[in-house]
Amino acid sequence: MAKQRFHALAMLSQHQLAPFKRPDAPISSYFGSLVFDKKNMRQWMAADDAGQLESIMERGGKMDHTLADAVAQALKSWALSYGVTHYTHWFHPLRGTTAEKHDTFFELKQGQAIEQFKGSALVQQEPDASSFPSGGLRSTFEARGYTAWDPTSPAFIYETALAKTLCIPTVFVAYTGEALDHKAPLLKALDTINRAATRVCQIFDKQVKYVTASLGVEQEYFLVDRNLYLARPDLVMCGRTVFGHSPARGQQLSDHYFGSIPRRVSNFMVEFETEAQRLGIPVRTRHNEVAPGQFEVAPQFEEANLAVDHNMLLMDVMERIAEKHQFKILFHEKPFKGINGSGKHNNWSLITDGGKNLLSPSGKPKDNLVFLTFLVSTIKAVYAYSDLLRASIASAANDLRLGAHEAPPAIISVFLGQQLTRFIEALENSKSLNLEKGDNVYLKLGISKLPEILLDNTDRNRTSPFAFTGNKFEFRAVGSTGICSSPMTVLNVAVADVLDQLANEVEAKLAQGVKREVAVIEALRRMLKESKSILFEGDNYGEAWLKEAQKRGLSNVQTTPEALKQMNSAKAKDLFERHGIFSRAELEARTQILVEEYVLKVQIEARIAGDLAQNHVIPTAIKYQHQLVQHLKGLKELELDDETTFEAARNLGEHIQACQRKNKAMLQARKEANQLEDPLEKAKAYEGIRSMIEDIRYHVDKLELLVDDEDWPLPKYRELLFLR
Repeated sequence: MAKQRFHALAMLSQHQLAPFKRPDAPISSYFGSLVFDKKNMRQWMAADDAGQLESIMERGGKMDHTLADAVAQALKSWALSYGVTHYTHWFHPLRGTTAEKHDTFFELKQGQAIEQFKGSALVQQEPDASSFPSGGLRSTFEARGYTAWDPTSPAFIYETALAKTLCIPTVFVAYTGEALDHKAPLLKALDTINRAATRVCQIFDKQVKYVTASLGVEQEYFLVDRNLYLARPDLVMCGRTVFGHSPARGQQLSDHYFGSIPRRVSNFMVEFETEAQRLGIPVRTRHNEVAPGQFEVAPQFEEANLAVDHNMLLMDVMERIAEKHQFKILFHEKPFKGINGSGKHNNWSLITDGGKNLLSPSGKPKDNLVFLTFLVSTIKAVYAYSDLLRASIASAANDLRLGAHEAPPAIISVFLGQQLTRFIEALENSKSLNLEKGDNVYLKLGISKLPEILLDNTDRNRTSPFAFTGNKFEFRAVGSTGICSSPMTVLNVAVADVLDQLANEVEAKLAQGVKREVAVIEALRRMLKESKSILFEGDNYGEAWLKEAQKRGLSNVQTTPEALKQMNSAKAKDLFERHGIFSRAELEARTQILVEEYVLKVQIEARIAGDLAQNHVIPTAIKYQHQLVQHLKGLKELELDDETTFEAARNLGEHIQACQRKNKAMLQARKEANQLEDPLEKAKAYEGIRSMIEDIRYHVDKLELLVDDEDWPLPKYRELLFLR
């Protein structure tokens, strides 16, 4: 292993920049060129057919066979013009990644070679579903599952080295109709928020026809040299380093954040951004993140379903392009101990068909009351369903990230900013509020006894899990590997549920002759009194907040197994069944899948930690200790003493013995855990095993400091984080 480490370092020093030439034309000239968007629809389809498809994409509806055949023919002709040979239904099974099975357009028909693509093949396919996670919804020998086209997410052409494939976004369901993917529940949740939000909007404005959930996904990631990555079995097998002593220099100087982007990294960014833009992914921002070797890409906001698809596609593009530049991209939430982890901040808002952002303050009194209605409703939803939001972002990797180094803690709270918080308090208590007048723009609500709102007066609390940032909420607790469908499904259904309650209350009062503004304000005051304990403006890391949160009755769920228990609660089942998102069987199945995934991932970590300790670290340390002992023997023959060498040999022995002892204990604990039949009990047992990995790590990291650098088998943090 030491040879592999130094070979990797030698290869890095000889690295040449990968060739790539960015198009000379502006981005707008090639943006979406590989997407079957409205422009291509109108070019390749008859006007009537294109119009019908556009209507279905925007407002939903069923597609008949005639239209399906017309769309399939147009897609085939368009794809063939790019040299595409195969097509695939592209979906998101419950393993957290994308899936695809490629079929060719090529067919032999009566001995004649042709290219053919029928509407039936576009609309529905039947991939083998037996090996995808189902959580007990089906037996492993029951292979049938169906993918069904999602026309709201445009088809696209994906190019690899030799292949060009037409990708058709789809949902994935079992033979019995239960969802086996992440997209189907999300689409149901988006329909639910559309109906509920439109209903509330029409209390104020009958012209609003529909409301769309908007999402912008900030993606953080690390880059390490590929050769160094291959010399770290823990990175290869589980995406994070189970061992590794902190380097002398980490992120304490804050010199990496927003710094000059290294040339090799910049070349990688330019190439993957160009590819993403051709695929219609509106990436806009690139920069160095806080930790050394960490970076971020952020897109423009899009409709939530499309944003989720684009994020999954973007991650795939980034991984592929990174390989070309001899990088390995790490999406794991905590690949390195002692520095920032990576998140996937979900920036969420609601937009009407007229383009109005319902979470953006306005200068018009009526619009401002609408803003307050949706702001308070979201606060109430987060309060009422904070346990489900916590469960939606739970994973073995995210457990390592939450609560330190700019990642929000596990306690779900809402940050509004000082000015907006004061306004909310005044709204609740009907007290006037004096604001300092100046050059700022103030927004008048137009209702007596209520103060003005200061436009865009929110700071960005980097420790808050759920922060209002001017015209949107930023759900910061989502992990960097997580698929956004899960938190977005929970959030949209939770808010929809509260909006329905609000609409019921207001509509009942309107029927009694109560004025609209009075009815709405009374409902908002009630909701604020019920949910204000979720609001917090301070440092979410502070010990004082832990005590205060407990006093307020807010949960502090630290681990995934504990968080996932809430997904099977009566409250969760009632919410999801009432809105038609999940049946009880589907919800229980998803919980089981996530619990099993947690166990398997920690199990892999434990196995690789045991292998590295027993087969790489301990033999290296013993070999080096033997050299020291031989040196001491030579000194003794010369009747000389060397206290330093003696102390080093003794320390090595202590840590070697501790590693062996703790590794054996971990192996026994794994055997005992694997005998447990109850999934949650097994997961809890593996929580303890994860702490045992940390115990072994302590001694391995000490050995890293004691063993001669030339003998140490694993690339060190200083090499992984700083050498590019």
